[in-house]
Amino acid sequence: DDQRSGRPSILTDDIVEKIENALRDDRRLTMDELSAMFPQISRSLLHETITETLGYRKLSARWVPKQLTDQHKLNRVEAGQEFLRRYKLHGDEFLRSIVTGDETWVEKSFQLTRR
Repeated sequence: DDQRSGRPSILTDDIVEKIENALRDDRRLTMDELSAMFPQISRSLLHETITETLGYRKLSARWVPKQLTDQHKLNRVEAGQEFLRRYKLHGDEFLRSIVTGDETWVEKSFQLTRR
Protein backbone atom coordinates (compact mmCIF):
# COMPACT_ATOMS: atom_id res chain seq x y z
CA ASP A 1 0.00 0.00 0.00
CA ASP A 2 1.10 3.55 -0.69
CA GLN A 3 1.56 5.93 2.23
CA ARG A 4 -1.16 8.55 2.60
CA SER A 5 -0.49 12.12 3.60
CA GLY A 6 -2.24 13.71 6.55
CA ARG A 7 -3.17 12.42 9.97
CA PRO A 8 -3.48 8.67 10.48
CA SER A 9 -7.01 7.42 11.00
CA ILE A 10 -7.99 6.85 14.62
CA LEU A 11 -10.66 4.45 13.43
CA THR A 12 -8.98 1.06 13.45
CA ASP A 13 -10.51 -2.34 12.76
CA ASP A 14 -10.23 -2.99 16.51
CA ILE A 15 -12.30 0.09 17.37
CA VAL A 16 -14.92 -0.75 14.72
CA GLU A 17 -15.18 -4.23 16.25
CA LYS A 18 -15.58 -2.73 19.74
CA ILE A 19 -18.35 -0.44 18.49
CA GLU A 20 -20.16 -3.37 16.89
CA ASN A 21 -19.79 -5.47 20.06
CA ALA A 22 -21.20 -2.61 22.15
CA LEU A 23 -24.23 -2.40 19.84
CA ARG A 24 -24.75 -6.15 19.92
CA ASP A 25 -24.61 -6.12 23.72
CA ASP A 26 -27.12 -3.26 24.00
CA ARG A 27 -29.10 -2.22 20.92
CA ARG A 28 -30.63 0.70 22.84
CA LEU A 29 -27.37 2.61 23.22
CA THR A 30 -27.74 6.27 22.36
CA MET A 31 -25.23 8.35 20.45
CA ASP A 32 -24.42 10.16 23.72
CA GLU A 33 -23.63 6.85 25.42
CA LEU A 34 -21.58 5.63 22.46
CA SER A 35 -19.71 8.95 22.34
CA ALA A 36 -18.85 8.54 26.03
CA MET A 37 -17.63 4.99 25.38
CA PHE A 38 -15.46 6.11 22.43
CA PRO A 39 -14.32 9.66 23.27
CA GLN A 40 -11.46 9.50 20.77
CA ILE A 41 -13.97 9.41 17.88
CA SER A 42 -16.04 12.40 16.79
CA ARG A 43 -19.82 11.99 16.84
CA SER A 44 -19.99 12.38 13.06
CA LEU A 45 -17.36 9.68 12.48
CA LEU A 46 -19.05 7.44 15.05
CA HIS A 47 -22.42 7.87 13.31
CA GLU A 48 -20.84 7.23 9.91
CA THR A 49 -19.16 4.09 11.25
CA ILE A 50 -22.42 2.75 12.67
CA THR A 51 -24.57 3.54 9.64
CA GLU A 52 -22.20 3.09 6.71
CA THR A 53 -19.38 0.81 7.83
CA LEU A 54 -21.46 -1.49 10.05
CA GLY A 55 -24.75 -1.05 8.16
CA TYR A 56 -26.98 -0.30 11.16
CA ARG A 57 -29.88 2.10 11.34
CA LYS A 58 -31.93 3.44 14.25
CA LEU A 59 -35.34 1.84 14.53
CA SER A 60 -37.71 2.15 17.49
CA ALA A 61 -34.96 3.47 19.75
CA ARG A 62 -32.46 0.73 19.04
CA TRP A 63 -29.77 -0.01 16.48
CA VAL A 64 -30.64 -2.86 14.15
CA PRO A 65 -28.87 -4.35 11.15
CA LYS A 66 -30.31 -3.14 7.84
CA GLN A 67 -30.54 -6.67 6.46
CA LEU A 68 -31.95 -9.77 8.10
CA THR A 69 -29.61 -12.72 8.18
CA ASP A 70 -30.78 -16.11 6.92
CA GLN A 71 -31.09 -17.20 10.57
CA HIS A 72 -33.30 -14.17 11.38
CA LYS A 73 -35.53 -15.01 8.42
CA LEU A 74 -35.75 -18.65 9.50
CA ASN A 75 -36.63 -17.60 13.07
CA ARG A 76 -39.46 -15.40 11.78
CA VAL A 77 -40.85 -18.19 9.59
CA GLU A 78 -40.72 -20.64 12.50
CA ALA A 79 -42.40 -18.16 14.85
CA GLY A 80 -45.15 -17.54 12.28
CA GLN A 81 -45.72 -21.27 11.83
CA GLU A 82 -45.92 -21.72 15.62
CA PHE A 83 -48.50 -18.92 15.87
CA LEU A 84 -50.58 -20.55 13.11
CA ARG A 85 -50.35 -23.95 14.81
CA ARG A 86 -51.57 -22.49 18.11
CA TYR A 87 -54.33 -20.54 16.37
CA LYS A 88 -55.59 -23.71 14.66
CA LEU A 89 -55.51 -25.50 18.01
CA HIS A 90 -57.07 -22.80 20.24
CA GLY A 91 -58.74 -20.35 17.82
CA ASP A 92 -59.66 -16.85 18.96
CA GLU A 93 -58.85 -17.73 22.58
CA PHE A 94 -55.20 -17.91 21.54
CA LEU A 95 -55.41 -14.46 19.91
CA ARG A 96 -56.87 -12.98 23.10
CA SER A 97 -53.87 -14.29 25.06
CA ILE A 98 -51.32 -12.34 22.99
CA VAL A 99 -49.82 -9.22 24.54
CA THR A 100 -47.95 -6.88 22.21
CA GLY A 101 -45.52 -4.12 23.05
CA ASP A 102 -42.33 -2.36 22.12
CA GLU A 103 -39.93 -4.36 24.31
CA THR A 104 -40.17 -1.81 27.11
CA TRP A 105 -40.20 -3.25 30.61
CA VAL A 106 -43.47 -2.51 32.37
CA GLU A 107 -44.09 -3.34 35.99
CA LYS A 108 -47.41 -5.02 36.58
CA SER A 109 -49.06 -3.84 39.78
CA PHE A 110 -52.56 -3.84 41.11
CA GLN A 111 -53.66 -0.90 43.18
CA LEU A 112 -56.76 -1.20 45.25
CA THR A 113 -59.01 1.82 45.17
CA ARG A 114 -61.38 2.69 47.96
CA ARG A 115 -64.95 3.41 47.13
